[in-house]
Amino acid sequence: MLGLIFSFFSIALLVFMLYKKINAHMALLLSGLLLLSLAAIFGLSPHIVAKGSLNLGFFDIFEVFNQTMSKTLAGLGLTLMSIAGFSAYMDHVGASYALFKVFEKPLKAVKSPYVLLIVAYFTVQFLVLFIPSHAGLALLLMVTMYPILVRSGVSKLSALSVIAICQYIDHGPGSGNVIMASKIAEIDPAIYFVHYQLPTTLPIIIAVGIAIYLCNKFFDKKDNFIFNKQEIEKELNENESKEKELKKPPRIYAILPIIPLILILGFSSVFDSILVLMGIINAQELKTETATAIKMNVPVAMIISTFVAIIFEIIRYKSIVETLNSIMIFFKGMGHLFVITVSLIVCGQVFASGLLSVGFVDTLIEICKNAGFEMLAIISAISILLAICAFLMGSGNAAFFSFAPLIPNIAKHFNIETITMIAPIQIMTGFGRCVSPIAPAILAISAIAKVSPFAVVKRTAIPMLVAAIVNIIMTYIYL
Repeated sequence: MLGLIFSFFSIALLVFMLYKKINAHMALLLSGLLLLSLAAIFGLSPHIVAKGSLNLGFFDIFEVFNQTMSKTLAGLGLTLMSIAGFSAYMDHVGASYALFKVFEKPLKAVKSPYVLLIVAYFTVQFLVLFIPSHAGLALLLMVTMYPILVRSGVSKLSALSVIAICQYIDHGPGSGNVIMASKIAEIDPAIYFVHYQLPTTLPIIIAVGIAIYLCNKFFDKKDNFIFNKQEIEKELNENESKEKELKKPPRIYAILPIIPLILILGFSSVFDSILVLMGIINAQELKTETATAIKMNVPVAMIISTFVAIIFEIIRYKSIVETLNSIMIFFKGMGHLFVITVSLIVCGQVFASGLLSVGFVDTLIEICKNAGFEMLAIISAISILLAICAFLMGSGNAAFFSFAPLIPNIAKHFNIETITMIAPIQIMTGFGRCVSPIAPAILAISAIAKVSPFAVVKRTAIPMLVAAIVNIIMTYIYL
């Protein structure tokens, strides 16, 4: 019980620091180190460091940070940084812009504003598989899709609501949260995406699409929205210079962001499963490992795809030396993600280690068992907790990375597989970010469109509530 008191105090301290605008990295790290210190002082954990103790409690507290950093950089960190490096290079060559241009003509062909809004929504949910960055994709859409929508009679806030939720589900094998969840569940990211995410996310995407249509139609009517073409053109012309800053490469560049997904899904057990369904191989061959011999991991897929992009650039510009030197953009992208995300993962895992060291998880599980809580109630409670944390932090990654390491222990106590518990929780986390007025993506698009971020999240709140309800329903079905 003492550990539970310390845990709630530490969580309260964490929320207070976030409220005071202390960045999530330091808030998580300080809260974690405090818990580790209390565990050492009160003897709540016999070994703060399981292996490699420095034989002094004070030193061991910081040794947790050292070991967490080493382990994360060698595994999950490298994977995420390689994705970021590839994304940075795609921005450099303009491939993301080229990918959107594939959808530009079909979007312009839709005449009804609300039908166009729904078509845009489903287009965005496809694009997020190849551009796994909430803020990055949102900003790209603001200079590509947003002008199409508002010129076609869609209200500014309706257009912004679709862009604001562009990554409300972190799905696809290139997503940071998916990589984290699959690593904890000890499942290949491609398998996690195809077999565990899609059966849940597809119904959510459809339900949210309906909610987007109905909510925006209601709010536009309530706000007495009237399309004013002259006013829209005037505002868009003021931002025209921003669009000129984008590289506009040949249309063939649209295939570059797709290459990693093809490699990851094509050379994985997902491909083997397709071969079984087609009757090319049988299920027994999968067990004897005589099926597809070639395998692919995420970092290798990203590096190969980057080199393919470099070849495209050499052919385009006919400048070998300058193009080869552009590989530094890949490494700078890796470094940027280390500062923003990998360091956050490490701090979150230190916080999780602190919670484990004071016995928070074990005590909480016993309380839940004694209260007679069912598994669905536990999953729903944790999912809602992380969604609230994402709302407060303005980041789905920060919330999920902080609590994800605790999930295997909870799942073990309830005798279920980690994947059964972590999948719905991981899906839910992004919903909170999309109703947070301090989320970077929402702040950025609100500033560009010159509207209040609160007006944007007012439009996203009901669709995200629908998403949460459908997620819980799908969890109940699959439990």
